[in-house]
Amino acid sequence: RCGCYDYLGCWKYVSMIIFFVFVYCGALCLCVQMLFQVINFLLIVLSALMIWKGMVVTLGSESPIVVVLSGSMEPAFHRGDLLFLSCHNDVPFRVGEIVVFKVDGRDIPIVHRIIKVHEDEDGKVQFLTKGDNNRVDDRGLYAPGQMWLRPDNVIGRAEAFAPYVGMVTIIMNDYPALKVALLVFLAAVAIIHREK
Repeated sequence: RCGCYDYLGCWKYVSMIIFFVFVYCGALCLCVQMLFQVINFLLIVLSALMIWKGMVVTLGSESPIVVVLSGSMEPAFHRGDLLFLSCHNDVPFRVGEIVVFKVDGRDIPIVHRIIKVHEDEDGKVQFLTKGDNNRVDDRGLYAPGQMWLRPDNVIGRAEAFAPYVGMVTIIMNDYPALKVALLVFLAAVAIIHREK
């Protein structure tokens, strides 16, 4: 009981209340700060997703950015170059144009140049591709029995590129342990570093 004549006892209770208020407020501030960090992270992820979807819609390609994985297109493109694709099938395919295509039975798209365009009797356009650094055309890469590519095999046409920007992706895929280490490092930095 805190009476008028017991100043020391009153101060003890008041100081305990102040201490618990500060501890509660500190824990609340920490929770709010962590909540803001989670919200900031989600905003970054959602922003990246919106940019990606915007590029998909604008450029008309299911995959508007690809990384060159081999040296088959040297000297035009090198391993690690980042290609920006568009996919407008209303524009006719031309010899010399660089396309990214997928064939049945292969998961990874291929970046090569059109070397021949062929039109069937019924007006269907087909074409043959080849890597600039390869000696033979791509018929050996196509699905068994397929001699020409069709427009529906094309993911996109190369419109622009950024040299060697995709090397980070290649390194992360070649060394999965490095990918895990980088993610752990980034998570640790995010937890340790707090906005002041």
